[in-house]
Amino acid sequence: MALSLGAMQARAQDTSYPFRNPQLPAAQRIDNILSLMTIDEKIDALSTNSSVARLGIPSFGSSEGIHGVVQRGNEKRGWASIPTTQFPQPPGMGETWDPDLIRQAAGVQGYEARYITQSEKYKRPILMQWGPQADLMRDPRWGRSEEVYGEDPFFNGTMVQAYVRGLQGDDPKYWQAASLMKHFLANSNENGRGSSSSDFDEREFHEYYSVPFRMGFEAGGKGVMASYNAWNGTPMGVNPVLQSLVIDQWGAEVISSDGGAVKNLVQLYKRYPTQEAAVVACLKAGINQFLDTYKDELHAALKDGTATEADIDAGLRRKFAVTLRLGLLDPPEGVAYNKIGSGLEPWLGDHDRAVSLKVALESVTLLKNDHAALPLDKAALKSVAVIGPLADSVHWDWYGGYPAALVTPLQGIKAAAGQGVAVNYAADNAQDAAVQAAKASDVAIVVVGNDPTCGPNMAHDWTNDGTKPCADPGDGREGRDRETLSLAQEELVKAVYAANPRTIVVLVSSFPYTINWTQDHVPAILHMTHASQDEGTALGKVIFGAYTPGGHLTETWPASMDALPPMMDYDIRHGRTYMYAKGKPLYPFGFGLSYTTFRYSNLKAPRGLAKGGSMVADVDVTNTGTREGDVVVQLYVRHLKSKVERPERALAGFQRVHVEPGKTKTVHITLKASQLAYWNVAKQAFEVEAEPVSLLVGDSSADTPLSTTVTVK
Repeated sequence: MALSLGAMQARAQDTSYPFRNPQLPAAQRIDNILSLMTIDEKIDALSTNSSVARLGIPSFGSSEGIHGVVQRGNEKRGWASIPTTQFPQPPGMGETWDPDLIRQAAGVQGYEARYITQSEKYKRPILMQWGPQADLMRDPRWGRSEEVYGEDPFFNGTMVQAYVRGLQGDDPKYWQAASLMKHFLANSNENGRGSSSSDFDEREFHEYYSVPFRMGFEAGGKGVMASYNAWNGTPMGVNPVLQSLVIDQWGAEVISSDGGAVKNLVQLYKRYPTQEAAVVACLKAGINQFLDTYKDELHAALKDGTATEADIDAGLRRKFAVTLRLGLLDPPEGVAYNKIGSGLEPWLGDHDRAVSLKVALESVTLLKNDHAALPLDKAALKSVAVIGPLADSVHWDWYGGYPAALVTPLQGIKAAAGQGVAVNYAADNAQDAAVQAAKASDVAIVVVGNDPTCGPNMAHDWTNDGTKPCADPGDGREGRDRETLSLAQEELVKAVYAANPRTIVVLVSSFPYTINWTQDHVPAILHMTHASQDEGTALGKVIFGAYTPGGHLTETWPASMDALPPMMDYDIRHGRTYMYAKGKPLYPFGFGLSYTTFRYSNLKAPRGLAKGGSMVADVDVTNTGTREGDVVVQLYVRHLKSKVERPERALAGFQRVHVEPGKTKTVHITLKASQLAYWNVAKQAFEVEAEPVSLLVGDSSADTPLSTTVTVK
């Protein structure tokens, strides 16, 4: 019978084993653990269950967690679903451009994971949260772009750092929860992902694809999941870079395989003749957590000599370091986080709900607002139509959990409008319902977008290498890339607009759409992502002016899919992201409007920057409108005399700031010289050049009215 965390801790306290002595060095404690374990226990501990029950060592466990703890239930284990706080999908969290808020959200998630692990009611070990997602949105057709923050490496890395710090907490000795970043590396195609190769050079590896992971490790993260794909022909689960960089230089302690990835090495890559050979190769490459069949294979490998107990010990030595960091083997009274687990469930409390609502509000992004169509004045309205297939639902996604309560757009709009405004609802235009609702109302609000799971049967739609095609070719999901960027529901928008030109479009989507017609015709457009428990509340507050939107996009929205390079071209210099894209996008990276207006002035920066130093750029931002609001100040750099190819511009700093009407705030953005480095292949190291660099400041990658030049020397 499995022991609870409390029972295991009690058993450990009753022994005199050296590993329970917190005064001893970690390496010595782990050596003692390994010396006491049987080979069966060692092999078992390479799963997601890291416990050694006989020694009173609890498992830190695991749970998906990229925008909230995921505990949807498990019939096989007899586990019921546990409601938890659910934040917007990561692109929506990114659209806040507020790292400190994202740190708070991750703190909520880490606390809830501790609560579920330690409470007498639940007792489920889930202290290793599988998040954040550190991949990059290099292509809007990618089916899993709903899982990542954006397309820029520095931006994503900043958000990854915030999430890691929030999950793990600010205790100087112990972690609240552990993070497991996903998926290393360059995993941004779904079709054929189980045997595809992401091909690009060393510079792009170090300057683009690996940046968010490196930054996550710099923030204290110690866990990562290897991706399904290969890099330049070598599958990531057995790629030597796991040892040479991720372990040896970045200090990774847990490296997990992805689900079924070991099997792919045999069946899809055909790299190894048997599952045993693939398991051994992964173990020796650095994998120490298997999400695949591996136990019988390792026992066989020990017998035939292809693996040794020392190979297993090397993996476990790193893994048990996480057990120690979580305080699971120390006296409970000395670990502050051990106090979590009693009282009201945190997801029902005011703190977690307040953070959830703030993230939802800050994520709302205003894409168009001609003639101040928004916000609506409910005192001047008699009726509003709320229309669309997403109007009365909050869509669950594959990596989301279930909240204790949620608010749909229809519910949120009704609450914000108040009893004096009639709300006419139509889910679609069957029997002309949407058109009639629009005609009968002062304003029509159309809520459209994608279905993150492409229908209700995603769990049954898996094939040997991905998932079945989506019914809507403009949709995507894990295992399936998008075939088009067109929004099929734009036809509904056209019908509603024809019936009532005073139309507002709310696009709830996981990724960009080429909504050119809507942009050309509809007066106002809002964007937000799925899965927030406060989706409707945030939307209602924004539409009726109780909150001024300040979100900004984190991915370039192309005007046409024709502007994109081939899906499997991983060389971003061939026209990917705002850094290299050609032509005018529908919406640029960093774009977002407000109900108020801002003016930038007085950009000040030192003239010189030492190669090993840092500097601060100051800029004044004045709210020139009549409403309070948030501005996102963005600092980009342009290399003027680099000896290697550089982006046209690259984000190097940003800050979201609240400014009252008529007021001016001075924003300070730090720039480190190391951020200007390129990867010198010959030296196998980053190098900062002595050169002039242009600093560009504004509110999107395409709108930087202020500039100055700094000389790096």
